[in-house]
Amino acid sequence: MQILVVTAVDAERDAIVGAAGPGARVVTVGVGPAAAAAGTARALDEQPADLVLCAGVGGGFAPVGVGDVVVATRIVHADLGAESAEGFLPMSTLGFGTDSYDVAAKLGVELADRTGGHLGAILTVSTVTGTAATAQELVRRHPDARAEAMEGAGVAAAAGLRGIAVGEIRAVSNSVGPRDRSAWQLPAALQALGTAVAAVLDAETDPQERTTG
Repeated sequence: MQILVVTAVDAERDAIVGAAGPGARVVTVGVGPAAAAAGTARALDEQPADLVLCAGVGGGFAPVGVGDVVVATRIVHADLGAESAEGFLPMSTLGFGTDSYDVAAKLGVELADRTGGHLGAILTVSTVTGTAATAQELVRRHPDARAEAMEGAGVAAAAGLRGIAVGEIRAVSNSVGPRDRSAWQLPAALQALGTAVAAVLDAETDPQERTTG
């Protein structure tokens, strides 16, 4: 199976390549759903894949803790929609498109088994949550949410247009809520990310192929 791993920043890519070996196909596409969609589309135009895996660090919703891994059952563009007097209206309710991408159930379970990850929704946002009120509102709207990041929906959109399977893996660096950079544990999250994605690639790729490219 040919797997394309998509990361937002070079630190995530380097953690994965460091754990999985230089033969892993990992691309950095930039931060946010727009950059993720464009970068994923370009990478797939250059070389097709059987599976696109969005991977990186992110915030975690309870009961997920720092250093844990989350595997998406669905990838939700959580802030794509409109405000109204009755509350947030997602794009699908407005009738203008898709804001949630289901991960194939078998794929999600297999990824969770290989990584030891928690299964649940991973929310894509364009603005990182920084207050308890926003975190609580996201959980109210998405009770199955386990992590928040910024690229998954863009990656899923690009893969979906080509009929390619998509998944998302996040290693948790901080809890979603009041913004406190001093509490973020990025080195631990990056190490967990590399280990998790390497476990997926190890199951799908011949070791000789990984080391020789």
